[in-house]
Amino acid sequence: MATRSPSDVIDQTLPPAGQSMGHLALHYAAPEDGPLAARLLSLFGLIQTQALPLPGGNFYRFVVNSGHFARGDGIVYLSALPAPQVRLIETIRAALGIGTEHEHEVVGSYRAMLAADPEASFHFGFLIPSLEELESLVLALRDLTANDPDYRNRIHVTMNRARPGDAAVDARLDASPVFGDCTRFAYGRGGVQVFVETDLIRAGQLGEAMHFEFDYVFPDQASHILSIVEL
Repeated sequence: MATRSPSDVIDQTLPPAGQSMGHLALHYAAPEDGPLAARLLSLFGLIQTQALPLPGGNFYRFVVNSGHFARGDGIVYLSALPAPQVRLIETIRAALGIGTEHEHEVVGSYRAMLAADPEASFHFGFLIPSLEELESLVLALRDLTANDPDYRNRIHVTMNRARPGDAAVDARLDASPVFGDCTRFAYGRGGVQVFVETDLIRAGQLGEAMHFEFDYVFPDQASHILSIVEL
């Protein structure tokens, strides 16, 4: 299939369209996971604007940045999984024999796919304004999982470097405290990716975990990981 540049897809001289992305609803499994999941979203840079106590666990409202505080877009909702959805997930997992000696082979294949490529299935992506901010996030997550028992073994981080070839980008990443020893590469140039998998928030076909993606694109890059996919 032919690859088109962004300028082929949309006239970049046009003003922004009126439509925007409104909201995303996320869920946690157990009531005690609600505050932990909310704290994690705050660490991701989301701004909490509401915490509403409910019988099954808190309902939270976040916005992606301060500019969306009172708007109707850029919102992330976080609440407990509804009981019918919990029962559906339990039924699916029982039918597949998950965690038993009779576990269906497709379960292992699906998990292996996500381990190799965390963005291969449902995930939620953020664009981070600076590489330093993204590096700080990774270091904070490492500290959290190492020193806070509530988060130990509940967060897994995978990273992709930009494809090599740009001397300045390569040198900056070689000197990075988090990307310096990274041996995985993104599907494109001019940017890096950090994937965070956590079972504090449940999603996906097996209802096991949620994958978050955090991207940084180097400035003055006409072609980068979020504009052109390279194979």
